[in-house]
Amino acid sequence: MLLDGKKISEEVKAELAVEVKALIADGHRAPHLAAILVGNDGASETYVASKVRACERIGFGSTLVRLPDSVSEDRLLQEINAINNNEEIDGLIVQLPLPKHIDEQKVTESVVPEKDVDGFHPVNVGKLVLGLPTFVSATPKGIMELLARYNIETSGKHCVVLGRSNIVGTPIANLLSRNSNPGNCTVTLCHSRTKNLADFTRSADILVVALGKAEFVTADMVKDGAVVVDVGITRVEDSTNPSGYVLKGDVAFDEVEPKASYITPVPGGVGRMTIAALLQNTLQARKNRIKPN
Repeated sequence: MLLDGKKISEEVKAELAVEVKALIADGHRAPHLAAILVGNDGASETYVASKVRACERIGFGSTLVRLPDSVSEDRLLQEINAINNNEEIDGLIVQLPLPKHIDEQKVTESVVPEKDVDGFHPVNVGKLVLGLPTFVSATPKGIMELLARYNIETSGKHCVVLGRSNIVGTPIANLLSRNSNPGNCTVTLCHSRTKNLADFTRSADILVVALGKAEFVTADMVKDGAVVVDVGITRVEDSTNPSGYVLKGDVAFDEVEPKASYITPVPGGVGRMTIAALLQNTLQARKNRIKPN
């Protein structure tokens, strides 16, 4: 069965639109999300455009700041600082990756934690690890929402996460091991140095794949009845397609799908949920900034 990120993200966005109307009816302004896009990477362009469209559809304000890929680090930091100090903007995302001459960590740390709706700032990451209220990075948050809304049983299950990035692998491992629902999994975090990788993946009740390697996980690596969450999305050249490429996940969908009890499609799975979760974080950022009467 499909874990349909398109369907669930539409449900989330409809709920958010109702909350925005209520906020405005109470005399508050709508949430406002700003995005900074450096350069013109095709995938980043597509992703940012979909975020802006989603904002408009549910009644959020949005600002898109475009900078050339030759922009200096100082100039980018100035833009971030201006948004940090703008009382009309609640959330800020800087689309990654950035050009090589810019220090991504420095940029991440320059966004004030209370506007860091991507959940990448060390303060927010630290709060996540400690189980304190914070902005959970959008992809892991979206995955947890998807599991919750499909009532996937996670308690006591063995979850294997492939990939240890700070954006997906490490935080989702943390969230799924928590005493929560979804959660209470026994989590194994695998990576490029893991030996006998398929032995781990075949033991997984829940398999989360975030490697960025197209169709890396094949049917022989998945046990019957597993829940498979495919985070990867890679453009693979395809001359038969009008766009010149097709989008592939990290899982060989056609051969794994018959074995899985649930599986996310690519596209239409985790990517849609990432945007929905980002919007949830932005609404929360807006609420956090409303002073009680």
